[in-house]
Amino acid sequence: MERRFATLDVFTDRRFTGNPLAVVLEAEGLDTAAMQAIAREFNHPETVFILPVADRAHRARLRIFTPARELAFAGHPTVGTAVLLGLIDGGSAVREIVLEEAIGLVSCVVEPAGSDAGRARFTLPQMSTTAGAVSDAATIAAALNLAPGDLGFGKFTHASKWTAGNAFTFVPVGGLAAMSRCRPDPSKIDAAFGDDGAYVFTGETADKGCQFHARMFALRLGIVEDPATGSAAAAFAGLLAASGTLADGEHAIAIEQGYEMGRPSLIHLALSLGGGKCVSASVGGDAVVVTQGTITA
Repeated sequence: MERRFATLDVFTDRRFTGNPLAVVLEAEGLDTAAMQAIAREFNHPETVFILPVADRAHRARLRIFTPARELAFAGHPTVGTAVLLGLIDGGSAVREIVLEEAIGLVSCVVEPAGSDAGRARFTLPQMSTTAGAVSDAATIAAALNLAPGDLGFGKFTHASKWTAGNAFTFVPVGGLAAMSRCRPDPSKIDAAFGDDGAYVFTGETADKGCQFHARMFALRLGIVEDPATGSAAAAFAGLLAASGTLADGEHAIAIEQGYEMGRPSLIHLALSLGGGKCVSASVGGDAVVVTQGTITA
């Protein structure tokens, strides 16, 4: 049967930048194998399938797939799907919706911006926590084709692992020059990161309005490099709170990503600290519709 779909570029307000997303709007009747095959066909970092809700008070139930596997939660699919549903629902007012994802309920605030774009932010469905030990600096550096001396800046002196639904190894590097040299080595990436995404970040930025510059590699998910990683930004909230670089109170953090890929993206992370810990956080950004059509499946 024919099923409607749309593609969007997420964490950007300009087409052909940001992180591409496909959303299949009428996924009822598709089994897991069919969804995975469709995700491979689109070959975007993630593809979302919209299904009937378990609770009619919620807007939609989502299943999220990379080209290689299903995810319980992901950031840019949540933002992009929330924007698309807001456009479908119509109106220009800011509204709140709840999405059902495998991780649980995800609350979103959606604001349309014209007929084919908008912005959304979601409250973290799971607070960021540490996620275990990491590999040694030499192993991590070798997997990224860097030298151990490239790692670390300021108070971010070593790699650490955090999760807010998806686990990432966060690797601080000294600046944009080192960031540009990152090239994941497939023969060494598993030893360094296992199933985790490798989130490489620095405090030197291309845009003076941003606080961090990032890249993310996830070969096991079928993603050599991701243009913008909302679930990593969510996990980053815990790392920032633990770093001692932020005082208690409200903070707005802008993260640029995708520049090395020619797909510049901007992620807005908002977090509230109390007692030196992150007590709440949200991730948001813009999205714009690129294509609409039908897929036969």
